[in-house]
Amino acid sequence: MYRLRSAVTARAATPGGWARGCGLRGVHQRAGLPPLGHGWVGGLGLGLGLALGVKLAGGLSGAAPAPLPAVPDPEVSPLTEPPPQLEQPLAQCSSQTPTTPLNKRFARAIESSRDLLHRIKDEVGAPGIVVGVSVDGKEVWSEGLGYADVENRVPCKPETVMRIASISKSLTMVALAKLWETGKLNLDIPVQHYVPEFPEKEYEGEKVSVTTRLLISHLSGIRHYEKDMKKVKEEKAYKALKMMKETMESDQEKQLKEKGGKRNENNDFAKAKTEQDNEAKGRNSKPGKKKNDFEQGELYLKEKFETSIESLRLFKNDPLFFKPGSQFLYSTFGYTLLAAIVERASGYKYLDYMQKIFHDLDMLTTVQEENEPVIYNRARFYVYNKKRRLVNTPYVDNSYKWAGGGFLSTVGDLLKFGNAMLYGYQVGLFKNSNENLLPGYLKPETMAMIWTPVPNTEMSWDREGKYAMAWGVVEKKQTYGSCRKQRQYASHTGGAVGASSVLLVLPEELDGEATNNKVPPRGIIVSIICNMQSVGLNSTALKIALEFDKERSD
Repeated sequence: MYRLRSAVTARAATPGGWARGCGLRGVHQRAGLPPLGHGWVGGLGLGLGLALGVKLAGGLSGAAPAPLPAVPDPEVSPLTEPPPQLEQPLAQCSSQTPTTPLNKRFARAIESSRDLLHRIKDEVGAPGIVVGVSVDGKEVWSEGLGYADVENRVPCKPETVMRIASISKSLTMVALAKLWETGKLNLDIPVQHYVPEFPEKEYEGEKVSVTTRLLISHLSGIRHYEKDMKKVKEEKAYKALKMMKETMESDQEKQLKEKGGKRNENNDFAKAKTEQDNEAKGRNSKPGKKKNDFEQGELYLKEKFETSIESLRLFKNDPLFFKPGSQFLYSTFGYTLLAAIVERASGYKYLDYMQKIFHDLDMLTTVQEENEPVIYNRARFYVYNKKRRLVNTPYVDNSYKWAGGGFLSTVGDLLKFGNAMLYGYQVGLFKNSNENLLPGYLKPETMAMIWTPVPNTEMSWDREGKYAMAWGVVEKKQTYGSCRKQRQYASHTGGAVGASSVLLVLPEELDGEATNNKVPPRGIIVSIICNMQSVGLNSTALKIALEFDKERSD
């Protein structure tokens, strides 16, 4: 009763309370009656308290006793603060950047993108996911959803450090490009010039050359994790035949529509079958089941390799699966050889040279993954077992593939990296309108080379694109008027033990007038990292980038 009276008297005595012409005292004074004394306040509080108590007792007189959990906390005053609200399941494990004017400008894009990420996270059962977005060089949104460490209930946040997997290849490309720009590296001579430890190769009895340029674009013929050449070739042949069949069927439909008949249908199918039989050479066109990367033993190596040269022994004596330059075969081991080339061309250890680059790019949280060092904000990594239970991934040592998939980073560092690449790509367009611009980390002609699709390559995470130089690139395209318009973008995805990632760059479409009163970089960068393997993130990143681009244009 004391607490009740205190709450009422405190309310009555405040300048904004009942005494300000909106309660009984105000009515009393407006009527011209003598002012009420301070004792009236206490009397009113006591009277109201007694009345409320009597009414409460009367209301409970015929009721069953309330269960104990429903009794309000005696330390909470019911008249001064509302009862606590139940927390949402993800409220305690979602962290984002502070609100700024830029955040408010993109509030709708942030809300829709957050909803999209929640759906993706729930669909795949990922413990945690972190996203970062920058617009025209400024970070406008970064947020963590779920848990970086499930066992200890550590929430994801923008500073969470995770495996970035094959985005490491794009980082290695910067080292190769810097060496090429300074004349220390020739991209088109045999790799033995720099790394004589890698033996010369033959393909079907013919001497062939493996060059740095071919290694970068996965055209060297060096294997990936699958060691069975027959299975790899069968799978490549099957994919090629399937694509050819789809193309022929599409062309056939167009011909039937144009000619209004089926005169050529039988001939076309007969021709297709003959080509398929000749290509398969007596084999079944559908390949035998090939293990995916996460079923390959080499992905789970625990051996520590001290140098890139030492790790070459894993694959240097294996035969080439294809003639260099003839077919695309994605190969992380090819980037292990590139790390050795960086060491010989630069005169530094690969990791030392990369740390210099990270320092220049202000990527202060990007490091090689090692088990021993204490790395603040490092997440744990997870996978579902055969019983669909969430378990910790086994310990792995990535020292054999630093260059192709061995780095840790944050979404913030990846945004910085993406913006540095976009700046170098665009700065040449702005030079005429702004002579005071600083040079890019890489020259415009270098970035144009890096982001130019290479023939005979594939972009597995977007079939409309091609692989370039350590980036996948989709070119600008529009086939029909008032229909779908494909924007140019560059991206790289990553998949490692217990981790998935993507870094996507969507440049602004610039013309001569668009550069006036503007400075690079102009465009949207999206980075997403996740502590669960086999999560496809490229299409999600592209949707987010387009959402922010639309908001930016509006």
